[in-house]
Amino acid sequence: MNYETLPNFLKNRAFLTPDRAAVFFNNRTVTFKELYESSYQMAGRLQALGLKKDQYIGVLLKNHLDTVVILFALQLLGNKTVILNNRLTTKELVWQLNDSKAAYLILENEFHGLKQEIEISVMTKDELYTVSPIEPEIQNEINLGDISTIMYTSGTTGNPKGVIQSYGNHWWSAVGSALNLGYTETDRWLCSVPLFHISGFSILMKSVIYGMPVILHESFDANKVIEDIKSERVTIMSVVGTMLFRMVETLKDERLPNHFRCALLGGGPAPLPLLEACKSKDIPVFQSYGMTETASQFVTLSPEYSITRLGSAGKPLFPSQLKVILEDGSIAKPKQAGEIMVKGPNVTMGYLYRPDVLKEKFKEGWFQTGDIGYLDEEGFLYVLDRRSDLIISGGENIYPAEIESVLLSHPEVADAGVTGFKDEIWGQVPAAFIVRKQGAEVTEDELRQLCLENLAKYKVPKTFHFTDKLPRNAAKKLMRRKLCELV
Repeated sequence: MNYETLPNFLKNRAFLTPDRAAVFFNNRTVTFKELYESSYQMAGRLQALGLKKDQYIGVLLKNHLDTVVILFALQLLGNKTVILNNRLTTKELVWQLNDSKAAYLILENEFHGLKQEIEISVMTKDELYTVSPIEPEIQNEINLGDISTIMYTSGTTGNPKGVIQSYGNHWWSAVGSALNLGYTETDRWLCSVPLFHISGFSILMKSVIYGMPVILHESFDANKVIEDIKSERVTIMSVVGTMLFRMVETLKDERLPNHFRCALLGGGPAPLPLLEACKSKDIPVFQSYGMTETASQFVTLSPEYSITRLGSAGKPLFPSQLKVILEDGSIAKPKQAGEIMVKGPNVTMGYLYRPDVLKEKFKEGWFQTGDIGYLDEEGFLYVLDRRSDLIISGGENIYPAEIESVLLSHPEVADAGVTGFKDEIWGQVPAAFIVRKQGAEVTEDELRQLCLENLAKYKVPKTFHFTDKLPRNAAKKLMRRKLCELV
């Protein structure tokens, strides 16, 4: 396939609008020229350490200006960045680094304890800044077909898979978003979602493609967000339901200023009371549907429809296509539920080292999302069920199968099932159902401890229920939906 070649995103942006603000972080403002110069220096340090073009490089970093510099330095060198979720346990991280065949790992100083566990070359951020830079060989052009980033997503079965994101995926995601949300010279995007998520990383890509400043926060704090929307004249912000909920609570009788034009809502549908509260405060909420495999939002609902098309994720972005198919492969009629299929230049090429999954997931160029939904007569998408049993908690994807395999590793557990329960703050939280082996006395505390050792904290079940048997169908498949009935 003949992919297009474009100038290197950051280098070109620094040439076009050098004096425009690129990042606001902790009372510091950096222009695109300064961001390029810092990234160029960092590229020189990384090359001095022996990093070579096309190697996979793991990064385990927090929301910080240094992170932005390191991520762009890796792009300048033509490396493929494996962006790791810093909420994961050491076990989970080691697995992903091994799976991606990463050559190096760059991490925050406070994660230095990982060094003992990992067999590849590890460099903390502080150590990196002490290296004397050489003159780096940088990539002046990028090929849209080249791999830019890898982000791991948990599978409904087995281990997580590395989603391949090309430069073209990020480019078309940014273009599609601009054509959908519009883009003006005065736009400023606030990012308090993690940069290790596609929701956060895609904001950095939009920033260099549009020439737009990013107001970067280390983490979400409703007071700080509202303050910066006012003082830094923020126009757009990416949110999940819990963030929006806290903003509405914190605002009390106040309103957001008129220059704020879009709260882009991802990570699962928002409850009606929340949308109505936002409407009464004139907070413009754009509901969206997307995933790591679509390089961020794929379908977006603009605010004029937020109440009349309540529950809808909207229509696809301009470069994207969408259809709903039934089990026999035929196209669903309006309001008929089926599997959501997506196609477009922002959809992944596949999974790292997993051609088998590629065959299974792609049908004639269409990607099977595994999500269930329907289209109404006018083509608005309604998502009914995320990836069959997926639990979305505070915008984080949790797959029950991953938790179940940890629980089943306990010698006294005969069977285990996990499902999501509604939660006012997080949207959903995982709950575990356990069948003990005959005569076994394993306790809730022991199982919680086992989960804490093997899983990121947000994946640990909030409640444990002991039962005699789990609901399974004739093929002995666990019917997770029916677990709720046991309580």
